[in-house]
Amino acid sequence: MEGLEGTLAELRDTFKSGRTRSAAWRKSQLRAMIEFVQDNEEEIFKVLDQDVGKHPVEAYRDEVGVVAKSAKLSLSCVEKWMAPKKGNLPLAFFPASAEVMPEPFGVVLIMGSWNFPISLTLDPLIGAISAGNVVVLKPSELSPACSSFLAETIPKYLDPKSVKVIDGGIDVCQQLLQQNWDKIFFTGSQRVGRIVMTAAAQHLTPVTLELGGKSPAILDSSSNPTNMKVIAKRIVAAKWGSCSGQACIAIDYMLVEEKLASYLMDLLEKTIKQFFGENPRESKSLCKILNKNNFKRLLDLLKDPQIRASVVYGGSVDEETMYIEPTILLNPPLDSQIMTEEIFGPLLPIITLNNIHDSIEFISSRPKPLVIYAFTGDETFKKQILSKTSSGSVTFNDTLLQFVCDSLPFGGVGQSGFGRYHGKYSFDTFSHEKAILQRRFFPELEPRYPPWNNFKFQFIKLLYAFNYIGLVLLLLGLKK
Repeated sequence: MEGLEGTLAELRDTFKSGRTRSAAWRKSQLRAMIEFVQDNEEEIFKVLDQDVGKHPVEAYRDEVGVVAKSAKLSLSCVEKWMAPKKGNLPLAFFPASAEVMPEPFGVVLIMGSWNFPISLTLDPLIGAISAGNVVVLKPSELSPACSSFLAETIPKYLDPKSVKVIDGGIDVCQQLLQQNWDKIFFTGSQRVGRIVMTAAAQHLTPVTLELGGKSPAILDSSSNPTNMKVIAKRIVAAKWGSCSGQACIAIDYMLVEEKLASYLMDLLEKTIKQFFGENPRESKSLCKILNKNNFKRLLDLLKDPQIRASVVYGGSVDEETMYIEPTILLNPPLDSQIMTEEIFGPLLPIITLNNIHDSIEFISSRPKPLVIYAFTGDETFKKQILSKTSSGSVTFNDTLLQFVCDSLPFGGVGQSGFGRYHGKYSFDTFSHEKAILQRRFFPELEPRYPPWNNFKFQFIKLLYAFNYIGLVLLLLGLKK
């Protein structure tokens, strides 16, 4: 890429100058980020509508509000976060002191996603800035209006010598991944995540991968009718109300007891109509399918005769407008593509079980999901879910809230990704915690040979019980 080497050289020079390490610089950039969001709210709504078809309410909730909230929190806390923390030392180290000092990695590459092209691009940027890094920001080429907007507008607000926004397609991404970075943060699919990790391995670059997976929702049949109506609303909001299911935190499938399935499907159908009208095709609150490739992938799922036979609600499509109706499926084949790959669209399979406790084995026998949603009031069942399954997070009796809570880490495990961010966790993700130990020159223990049969040797034996033998040998200057 023409000029890429010069761009990286300028960023490295900026980092070496030390300007990004000061609290003043970090806070000035965070204030600028808040100003950017406030000044450009309407324009952000516009480009989000062009790329993904997001309603302004959804756009503010999932994009603008997320960035503003994150920047304000970081602004109020960054000085506390960057301050060295005192470390505790064992008595055998006396006299000495220790601390842990967060330091920035250096030149960071952040690669955003298309489904939340503002928040999932700028929220990691806030963490990188708070930690004192210089950054190359690569918005997704699949959301071209948002990518162009960020490339044009961000330099007007943030330090152009410290933050660079690079617009472009796959060829640009490939050239960026060939460079030597101090940290890479990627949000996207597992397929591209593997490519990013392979490229990073060439330079031993640390990476954070925010991927996806088949996130299940478990529904315990003990819920009363009033709670069931609330549950149905939360399920519909989590599946279709956030980018029409094209979100890593969306419910991918549901696990329910067979006796509850019919009642649940009736409630979901009523709630879908309540949210999106009798004809969801005319709703302004449903995001569109991103592009022809994603539409074709989802359409191919529905064309499978076994999958088509499992559709109990919805299923209509319009190839001209790339519209897919909110669709509910009952017990599609477990070995079908819709149950083995992340759906990332408005299709919701419901899998019935004889006993809801069987859901634990169902989930644990599959790749680890990004999140497990569980609707239950059974405390014993909750403990079993927590202890016998593994996932990036677990949310009981609600959906999506774990994503917007800055006091909780957000991230995956296993194939759903690794690393974490949000709030202080974003700062930590873009920081190296450097251990610092300081000792004095007095007092100094003099070595004596042979060491046995003297007080010092007996002291060694005593400390050995406390796992300090290596340290004591070092202090006494004993050699093998």
